[in-house]
Amino acid sequence: SISLKSINAIKKIINNCKKVKKLISKSKNVKSICNKIDKNIIDSPPINLSKGGFIKNGISKKLDELRLISNNANQWLVDYQLSQKEVTGITSLKIGYNKVFGYYIDITKTHLDKVPDNYIRKQTLTNSERYFTEELKEYEEKILSSFDQILIIEKQIFEKLIKDILDKVKEIQFNANIIGEIDIYFSHAKTAFKNNFYKPIISEKSSKIKLKNSRHPVVEVLLPENEKFITNDLELDNKKKQIAIITGPNMAGKSTFLRQIGLIAILCQIGSFVPSEKSEISIIDQLFTRVGASDNLVGGESTFLVEMNEAANILNNATSKSLIILDEIGRGTSTFDGLSLAWSITEYLHNNKLIKAKTLFATHYHELIALADELKDAFNLNIGVEEYDDEIIFLRKIKKGGANKSYGINVAKMAGLPAYVTKRANKLLLQFTNQKNELQNESIVLQEEIFNNSEHIIDELKNIDLDTLSPLDALNKLNNLKKQLES
Repeated sequence: SISLKSINAIKKIINNCKKVKKLISKSKNVKSICNKIDKNIIDSPPINLSKGGFIKNGISKKLDELRLISNNANQWLVDYQLSQKEVTGITSLKIGYNKVFGYYIDITKTHLDKVPDNYIRKQTLTNSERYFTEELKEYEEKILSSFDQILIIEKQIFEKLIKDILDKVKEIQFNANIIGEIDIYFSHAKTAFKNNFYKPIISEKSSKIKLKNSRHPVVEVLLPENEKFITNDLELDNKKKQIAIITGPNMAGKSTFLRQIGLIAILCQIGSFVPSEKSEISIIDQLFTRVGASDNLVGGESTFLVEMNEAANILNNATSKSLIILDEIGRGTSTFDGLSLAWSITEYLHNNKLIKAKTLFATHYHELIALADELKDAFNLNIGVEEYDDEIIFLRKIKKGGANKSYGINVAKMAGLPAYVTKRANKLLLQFTNQKNELQNESIVLQEEIFNNSEHIIDELKNIDLDTLSPLDALNKLNNLKKQLES
């Protein structure tokens, strides 16, 4: 009833919103059924109705009497015990209860000569006798049956109320739909106001997605207070800017950028304002994504097969009104296989006139940069990175053109890989990129260097923190280094 009556509260606070006023004016009068609900049901009813206690007092005289008996049972028993002590003069007299014998009067055998004639023996124990009286038995029946009767009466009242509600179900559902629609408006408005969202321009005729200073609506609110989210622009179009090939190192922000575009598209389609200062967004019939790495081992599907299944779904179902987000394709197989698939999929999305969907494709295959230059409706983007003293700084800014380096070894170093591994990887990278010797001969030399090179031991010694190292840890570390030298 509180939800249904909220329409009246909304009427009082709505002044300038003509659409909401017009919507509320269509609402049906359900005041009578709301009053019935308020009259019969307590304000905070229990979740489990099988235990009763949800019907208000004053609705049924019989219910009130039974509740009085049930609620006052303990006090009645205390009073009755006191009265029987006075009558019999037995100060140790007690009234108890068990599920088998019900309520009883317990009297020790030293006081059996004081037992009144109206006491009826119920049970004999080693040190006491248990009795009952007609009065106690009568009240016991009232107490034990009162709860069952309470549940029956409450259920009858509730079922009658349900019938009355069902008689008004059309009006209730009509008003519920109005409240739901108003809730959508206010929820979107609150979200937009709280998170600084802006009104997008939506056009059925346009095929563009054009964003100015766009942001990720979730990531930006999770950032530390002293860290500002870096905004980015984007322009996609089915004609000249259909496919964006996005390159750049891991951790630079490619995935965040892809997901924020997807979320902005969804927010726009559901009628929400979006985290982008200026935005022109076309109608999108489907949002396709190929992101992350997962498998389906129970179904016999490897990570790569799952990836290919997702790619196949996209290529078989996308249309020119779709938005496709690809976060890596072909990484689960050999380099040349993966590159060939990524290249071919990109060409297919570009050349197939039945699809021609707007596409964002983040990849580590730098060879695709050249493909984007070849395809007339494709273009390159990259995540800005700066190098300083052999370190990299992620600018989180999307720029035109392709990335010239992957920075994979730098990221590995940031992740905490041992210094030897990253230094060795740098040397190998130079060899692999500058030399074209036969891989078989090269691998023999590399393996010999790996097992004979002791530079990593020096690096490990340099990185030991003597202030925090316990004596036992020091011995273990020394033993480990010794084994490495001996191997």
